[in-house]
Amino acid sequence: MLRLYFLISLLCLVKSDTDETCPSFTRLSFHSAVVGTGLNVRLMLYTQRNQTCAQLINSTALGNLNVTKKTTFVIHGFRPTGSPPVWMEELVQSLLNVQEMNVVVVDWNRGATTVIYTHASGKTKKVALILKEFIDQMLAKGASLDDIYMIGVSLGAHIAGFVGEMYAGKLGRITGLDPAGPLFNGKPPEDRLDPSDAQFVDVIHSDTDALGYKEPLGNIDFYPNGGLDQPGCPKTIFGGMKYFKCDHQMSVFLYIASLQNKCSISAYPCDSYRDYRDGKCVSCGIGHMVSCPLLGYYADNWKDYLLDKDPPMMKAFFDTAEKKPFCMYHYFVDIVSWNKNVRRGFITIKLRGEDGHITESRIDHEPSTFQKYHQVSLLARFNQDLDKVAEISLLFSTKSVVGPKYQLRVLRMKLRSLAHPDRPHLCRYDLVLKENVETIFQPILCAK
Repeated sequence: MLRLYFLISLLCLVKSDTDETCPSFTRLSFHSAVVGTGLNVRLMLYTQRNQTCAQLINSTALGNLNVTKKTTFVIHGFRPTGSPPVWMEELVQSLLNVQEMNVVVVDWNRGATTVIYTHASGKTKKVALILKEFIDQMLAKGASLDDIYMIGVSLGAHIAGFVGEMYAGKLGRITGLDPAGPLFNGKPPEDRLDPSDAQFVDVIHSDTDALGYKEPLGNIDFYPNGGLDQPGCPKTIFGGMKYFKCDHQMSVFLYIASLQNKCSISAYPCDSYRDYRDGKCVSCGIGHMVSCPLLGYYADNWKDYLLDKDPPMMKAFFDTAEKKPFCMYHYFVDIVSWNKNVRRGFITIKLRGEDGHITESRIDHEPSTFQKYHQVSLLARFNQDLDKVAEISLLFSTKSVVGPKYQLRVLRMKLRSLAHPDRPHLCRYDLVLKENVETIFQPILCAK
């Protein structure tokens, strides 16, 4: 027992080159945020050898950093309370699990911690200069710019852009996670992240109406849920601090989910969120030769296709579920009606699998127009993917509080999966949907 205790003690005392036992991210108090903090950048290295115990490194001591491997820099943003980012540890571990690489956490909490946002944003170019000095030493030791990847969150996204500009856009890749909007909106490219800052730039915009940047900044810009209110986040101020930061942070959690392989979040290139919701952009623009772009770590699968475009930029939209792994599964619901008069309304569709699981989609972002013998194709989004559908229910509503109740006469309903186009299409013929009354039926295979 004594021997075991001695071994554990030795492990706990493993020191980095700076003689600090397992350095951790700088933790400051709200008092520090009020009085302000001077800039101090610490670089913390994690590798397969030291996955949980960081090693402090700098431009004169690269430590265990292997210059022949990919190096991913993680750069946080504004820290108004001084606390460490809640997502940092999970992001680092997820990166190390997906590929052997160097992960360098850029801890500039002393500098980012202040209640005055302009003080933090004013230090971003200084942080970039310090990172350039470090990367110069990496290059001197044999590293390649092709192998350098920067993940920047909020202000960190613009820091990554400034570093990339110093290397004339030759960094391998930059991912911007909800790049900061305030003080950067409308700025010229040299004063913010832009597509020329790396060989490939991908961006996730999750809070475009508050803390994030609205306009495209990369080769591909992803807008989850249109880039506005994110499912699972508080809708009112009664949600406390989470109300202010949840939408902004969702970009990070979506990126982490892309590393954890529970499911892949596909996005749909489109001019607008409305067009996506209307089902106008589900072919990804290039037929079935290439799968739709994937959100997050594997977004660079689309690099070659995007860089052949003129200009090499694209917006992509998708919806998410409230909880991890956030994936939604897309189906088309094709309805041919035979009402004599035009009907306008909304459809709710519910699926029950043979295993008893139930999933529902409300297609209610805008009313659909049903005309006699015309097919209406509605994009339905479910948070479960049911391999075998045993039962379907449809509900038609006009959302009218007063007035007569209408019926929608359906000549044919067809359900087809976008994620699995090879699955058999399911149909039902000759239905009458009474308004606000759920109609349940067993589907049959569609006639060819």
